[in-house]
Amino acid sequence: MVLAGAGSGKTRVITYRIAYLIRNEGVDPQNILALTFTNKAAGEMRHRVDTLLHQGSSRGLWIGTFHSVFARLLRNYIDLIGYDRNFSIFDSDDSKSLIRQSMTELNISVDAVPLNTVQGLISRAKNSFILPAEFHRNAADYNQQKASQIYELYARKLKENNALDFDDLLIKPLELFSVRPEILSELQDSFRYIMIDEYQDTNRAQYLVAKMLGARHRNIFVVGDDAQSIYSWRGADISNILNFQDDYHDALTFKLVENYRSTGTILKAANSVISRNQRQIKKELISHRNEGEPLTLIEAYNERNEAEKIGEHIRRMRLKQEYEYRSFAIFYRTNAQSRVLEDVMRQSKIPYKIFGSVSFYKRKEIKDAVAYLRFILNERDGESLLRIINFPPRKIGDVSIGKLKEFAEEKGASLYEAIQRADEGGFQARLVNALTSFCTVIEALKELAQNGTVYEVLNELFSLTSIPLLLQAENTPESLARHENLQELLSMARDFSDHNPDNGTLGDFLENISLASDYEETQDSDNYVSLMTVHAAKGLEFPVVFVTGLEERLFPLHCYEPEELEEERRLFYVAVTRAQEKIFLSWAQSRYQYGQPHYCLKSMFIGEIDATIVETESGVLLSDRPEKAKQVGGLSSSSRGYQPKTVTPSSAPAASADQSKPSKPGLRAGTMVHHALFGPGTVLDVQGSGSKQKVRITFRNMGEKTLMVQYANLKIQS
Repeated sequence: MVLAGAGSGKTRVITYRIAYLIRNEGVDPQNILALTFTNKAAGEMRHRVDTLLHQGSSRGLWIGTFHSVFARLLRNYIDLIGYDRNFSIFDSDDSKSLIRQSMTELNISVDAVPLNTVQGLISRAKNSFILPAEFHRNAADYNQQKASQIYELYARKLKENNALDFDDLLIKPLELFSVRPEILSELQDSFRYIMIDEYQDTNRAQYLVAKMLGARHRNIFVVGDDAQSIYSWRGADISNILNFQDDYHDALTFKLVENYRSTGTILKAANSVISRNQRQIKKELISHRNEGEPLTLIEAYNERNEAEKIGEHIRRMRLKQEYEYRSFAIFYRTNAQSRVLEDVMRQSKIPYKIFGSVSFYKRKEIKDAVAYLRFILNERDGESLLRIINFPPRKIGDVSIGKLKEFAEEKGASLYEAIQRADEGGFQARLVNALTSFCTVIEALKELAQNGTVYEVLNELFSLTSIPLLLQAENTPESLARHENLQELLSMARDFSDHNPDNGTLGDFLENISLASDYEETQDSDNYVSLMTVHAAKGLEFPVVFVTGLEERLFPLHCYEPEELEEERRLFYVAVTRAQEKIFLSWAQSRYQYGQPHYCLKSMFIGEIDATIVETESGVLLSDRPEKAKQVGGLSSSSRGYQPKTVTPSSAPAASADQSKPSKPGLRAGTMVHHALFGPGTVLDVQGSGSKQKVRITFRNMGEKTLMVQYANLKIQS
């Protein structure tokens, strides 16, 4: 095992080993199996080997991703477990379609268990090599119980279609090896040298296949860094690398700790933070470069001020130190944080590009919500109408829309007028009811838009359609990220309404969004500031890095378990070790959440850095500050579960009228309630009052959730 620290040159380790085995030891290339995680990494690895050995010398070498290599193996042997060799590989959309068919046959509604939730549960089970029978036995809650039924039927349907999904490419080799051990023996003899890159990112299925293939020759060579294990949410199991020595007692371990990327100060900060983790293999990075500058702490009064300060530092460093825009990267924990940063970069005429995602205003959920607002303002906007008529799903399909268009043409009316008069068109009662419900929402919002603020209109839209709640109920990383984006749009609307009390019309708000979404991010140049989540930054490097949003419950993000906190700390370590020359750490005292300003606490990670290497924007080292000011985020363990209180900063305009809405009477711990989406539940506790009131509920079939009372439409059961 080679523990390759950040910036230590791990990519060349495997390529040079392959070249050495072939050139110096005379190993046949077809006896070497090299596995990695992306096609790009596999291609780069093969290119480097060819460069070292001269073109073509690596012919026969097995280099590829886990999925591509195992697909190749299965083409040769899958007929032994009941499939034809010409099997299809279903992508995510194909898989989702087959899961939907299975749910329909089992009479399980997507309203009861969201389709994405089912797909995610089945995928995680397969990655952990949990087959349908075991999944069914261990199903703990309502979603898992339903998913276990679907999983079993879905697996049968895949076989009927002679198809595998992506996860099957990992588990079908295990099934093959268990029923046909002679095939395993043949492959063990063939793959005498097994090498695995990014070993900390392997899941259980990948771990088991590698272990079985390497069992005869026990010649497994893995490269990774436990301190950069940040993908548990997609199945990666850090214990694979932590327990490597337990699996192979005679294994040799080498540590590559000399970093060729970052200054000594940056590495000192990274080392001081990651050393707090309990589950790790101890190592300490050392720098190949000079000590460098201290880290700079940016302390802002809100997220816009934070973004403005970042923009000012970029401008200043370009003028004084002659950095190009491409030298700068801005990292954030969640995609939703990009909105304010994008706005300020655009207003400051700083070119930027979003990596690993799309610009905030081009994200699907944002365009869907904005389409509602456009249509409320202009009911002749047919494009917006077609976008929203079935969002959220109302079972209004293309055939029905085609008939509505014919009806509109027949009546000489607009499409929306035809929808309003659908009861005259002889349509099915189900369709008429769905269209009537849609019109009720639109008309209510149009009425509110006449005198209400943009924030009130958007807030009511989310309440009437339950779009955010539907995304929460899916409970997948993707749906939760989309939910956060919608909450950021709500915060933007609140900020706009608060700062434009006299002329903040819906039209003005939409005009701002149109101008923002039409902005040409890169301005036809490759010289731009890079914006991305920390997850997207892994493997990259930049001269100057800004790590933003360093606040409790944001970074680290909502951590309740020690394992979660340790992964957040590893994520912070990844962020810091992307920087070559300079790091800025920033946090905001107040940040909009759910359309309301909240006080924030500094991230504990700031307090875990040696105070002698962090300075304020004015150049004062934190170690030289007065004693009280030194405690930058060094929170006691009792503060970890702190829920920031809702506040209206003194600099902000008065809150809108809905602030005075009363709390829902009768809600207290033990109260039985019913929610339209989540069903029956029992209140665990109530927090706050008025429009800020939240309630924590354990639902019989959906588990524990915390909801804003004014949006939840709870019915108290007698």
